[in-house]
Parts: sequence; C-alpha cells; structure tokens
Amino acid sequence: MRVIEKNNKRLIRSWSMFDWANSAYNLVITSTIFPAYYTAITQTAEKGDVVSFFGFEVVNTALSNFALAFSYLFMAFVLPFLSSYADVQGKKKSMMMFFTYFGAVACMGLFFFRLETLEMSVILFGLAAMGYIGGVLFNNSYLPEIATVDKQDSVSAQGFAYGYVGCVTLQLICLVFILKPEWFGIIDASFGPRLSFLLVGVWWASFSIIPFFALPNNQKSVIRASKKVFRTVIIEYRIVLRRIQKMERIRRFLPAYFFYSAGVQTVMIVAAAFGAKELQLESSKLIITILLIQLVAIFGAFLMSKLSAKFGNIKILIVVVLVWIGVCVSAFFIKTETAFYVLACLVGLVMGGIQSLSRSTYSKFLPENIKDTTSFFSFYDITEKLAIVLGLFSFGLIEQFTHNIRYSALFLSVFFIIGCGLLFRLLRFNKAMTS
Repeated sequence: MRVIEKNNKRLIRSWSMFDWANSAYNLVITSTIFPAYYTAITQTAEKGDVVSFFGFEVVNTALSNFALAFSYLFMAFVLPFLSSYADVQGKKKSMMMFFTYFGAVACMGLFFFRLETLEMSVILFGLAAMGYIGGVLFNNSYLPEIATVDKQDSVSAQGFAYGYVGCVTLQLICLVFILKPEWFGIIDASFGPRLSFLLVGVWWASFSIIPFFALPNNQKSVIRASKKVFRTVIIEYRIVLRRIQKMERIRRFLPAYFFYSAGVQTVMIVAAAFGAKELQLESSKLIITILLIQLVAIFGAFLMSKLSAKFGNIKILIVVVLVWIGVCVSAFFIKTETAFYVLACLVGLVMGGIQSLSRSTYSKFLPENIKDTTSFFSFYDITEKLAIVLGLFSFGLIEQFTHNIRYSALFLSVFFIIGCGLLFRLLRFNKAMTS
C-alpha cells in the first residue's frame, strides 16, 4: 500500500470526483426526476395518491419515504461492521467499489419502472440508496487521510462543489430528453425519465473509476487479521466505540448532528414532492428549481468554509441551523410559486454549507494520524442515516395520518431547534476548554 501524501492537489481532485459521480444519484433519483415521475405515475383518477404495495394501501409519497427509511435503517445497522471489516482486512477501496457498482446497477434497473412494476421498482429504489450510503461512508473516511486539519474545511467544500457541478451537468443532459423528446423521436412520455435513471447508473459507475484509480486501499492489520475475521471485526468495532466515548467533543457533536441532519436530509428528499402536491408545480419547473438549489449550494459550501475560518465551525453551524428553522416554518405558510423559488434559493445556500461544514468539523475532531478512519467515520455516517430514518419516518407518518404535507414540513423545525440547542452546548464546552 502506498503512503498518501496529504494536501496533494491531484489526489484531492480525484477524491472529489467521487462526489461528482455519486451526486447524480442524489439529485436525479432522490430529489428531482424520480420523485416527480414517481408522483405522476402513482397519482390515479381511481385511487388518488394511494397505491397498492404488496396488498397494502399506502399514500404514494409516504411509501417512497418509508422505503428510503428502511434502506437507511438497514445500512445503519451494518455499517459499523462493514467499516471495521474494511479497516481490519485492508479493503476500504474494495468495499467502496462494491457499493458504488451495486447502487449504479440498481439505478439502471429503474429504467423499467412503470406503475405495473411498482413493487420491484420501489425495491430497486431502496437498493440504490444502500449503494449510495455505503459508497459515501468509505469516501468520507479518506478526508482526514488526504488533507491536514487546516485544509479539511476547504477540501470538504471542494468535494461538495464537484458533486453539485457534476449532478447539475447530468441533470441538464436528462432534461433535454424529458423536455424535448421530439428531438429524438421519442413518443412515450415515460421514456425520458426512465432513460434518466439509466444514465445516472452509467454516470455513477463511469466517473467513479477516477477516484478508484487514484485512492489506495488501507493497510491490512497484520496482528488483528491473524484471528478469525468476524471476531476481529467485533473487537475493532468495540475499540473504536470506546475511543469515541472518550472524545468529549465528538460525543457532544454527534447528537447535535443527528437532530439537525434529520431535518436537512428530509427537506432535500421531499422538496420536489412538496412543490408538486401543495403548489401543483409542473415537473419541469420542479426540476429547474432543484437545479437552482444545487447551483446556489456550490456558493454556499465555499462561503461557509470561508466564514468558518474566521468565526469557527460551531458558530457558523448554529447560524445555519437557525436559518433552517426559518425555512421549515416558512414552508408551512407559502402559497405562491414565487415564494417557493425564494425559499428554494435559501435552502440551496444553507444546504451546501451545512453538509460540507459538518463533514469537516467531525474530521477535525478526530485525533491526528489515526489509521482506522473508516471505523471512525462509520459513526458519523450512522448518525446521519439514523437521522434520515427518523426524519423520513416522522414526515411520512404525519402525512399518512393528516394527509397534509405542510404539517410534516413544519414538524421538521423541531429537529433543528433541538440540534441548535445541542450546538450551543458544544460551543460552551469549547469555550470552557480554551479558557
């Protein structure tokens, strides 16, 4: 295994290309084309927004949220053991490749999504999410290995910026097939969206080759690997867990991250469905709006990186979370298309910043020169995935009972309020430690 040179610009660019590759899934499948297409084909004159899933009658958007919640919950259970296995066996990159291609193939399978294939398509939708989750974990764990502490905010921001540019690029390509099907002689209205799902899988798998060539595998633990693999993995997991429990700043940061991340990730997933249901926005307008969010998010990621260098990560995170509270409350009251666009721009500004800054903040809290970066980052990713489960499940449950998605959006503000309070607690702790 070759030694990683920290702050190597070429290596950092290659690492950032993984965000370029997999963010296409996050935009097209999670946030825009898939939700718009899914909502359109599952809305029928006979049953309205209720669909039959293996005999159960479920609200369409609640079903997709439940499917994602299950995927995130399952991955949250297995990630600690997968990350420990990767650290022990020296297979970090191999596991990253497995999940990437697993998710990409699932996306390609969505090309066959029609109402009559709803059950299989929802399953593929969940499997694609699992592939995305696994790949992100292993990619995140490289951050403290490729950048020194003083560069991690900017490197994390660069990765997210690459991701936003990459996903917007593919989204524009997909939009040509969706909005101008006559240019290609396409008669079937469903072909453009379904082709987009196929292109996401191809894009994801193809551009991931760049970081796979550049990033090395981690070194296999010779001493631990001499024991039985399963027992060794359990030992590795327990060692990392005990070490994290002794890291006071991480212990205080992760609960805060859990709550505000539940809000952030849920908003990103349900934004398109909210616009379609409450404001009756056309699919093309929704997709363009989400594109606008991604472009603003590029600026937001770099802006938060600059501000954190001046004021500190925790202070900026607190300000951003306060803005998110305003977003959730505003979503309950908005009535016009213009108001939705203004709110979308605000979401974009704080979305890129909070994601980038959260990743680099956690990385900074880790001890320098640690070797088990995958295992340590699994706790960060597990926190996020469990948060998404809570966010999506509560969002879907409230909508299922009230049949009003606005109440679900307003409830998300509770997560941000709790997260903000916990960040204030961390800020006071940091001040006490430095005084």
